[in-house]
Amino acid sequence: MPDTVLPTELVELAEKVIIANRRAGRTIAVAESCTGGLVSAALTEIVGSSEVFEAGFVTYSNDMKAELLKVSHDVLDTFGAVSIATAWAMAQGALNKSHAHVAVAITGIAGPGGGSEQKPVGTVVFARAERGASPDKVVADMHHFADSGRGGVRLQAALCALELLLPDGA
Repeated sequence: MPDTVLPTELVELAEKVIIANRRAGRTIAVAESCTGGLVSAALTEIVGSSEVFEAGFVTYSNDMKAELLKVSHDVLDTFGAVSIATAWAMAQGALNKSHAHVAVAITGIAGPGGGSEQKPVGTVVFARAERGASPDKVVADMHHFADSGRGGVRLQAALCALELLLPDGA
């Protein structure tokens, strides 16, 4: 276990992700918004992660989602930053801007403000895109985590994103 300031459960899961993807011969990328680089930080805590982890994009603002990951302004304006459409576009953008085999995107509302009746604090959307995968391999889902404070929501979101980076059967 590395010497880290990150929560143990996060680093342990990141290590599992690195090992499983190394075995599967896959490289990974992440596109993060509400987690602000937490997933990337956890992955880079693992010795040898550079063999698997290719890129992390922290696109907190809508302008950067559009500029760096090519998320359409139409998608952002129509569905909002916290939507399956935006998360899916972020994951596709991370694949297109890297050479990774699989990418996961995370966008959500960590709080304490920013929530609404439709999208309360703790609403986080995830998407996983795999290079060359058929459309039935699309994974995109909205989760409603308990409002356990900003750090708690971000941690829950990071753990969920890491789970999505595990190869099937890992």
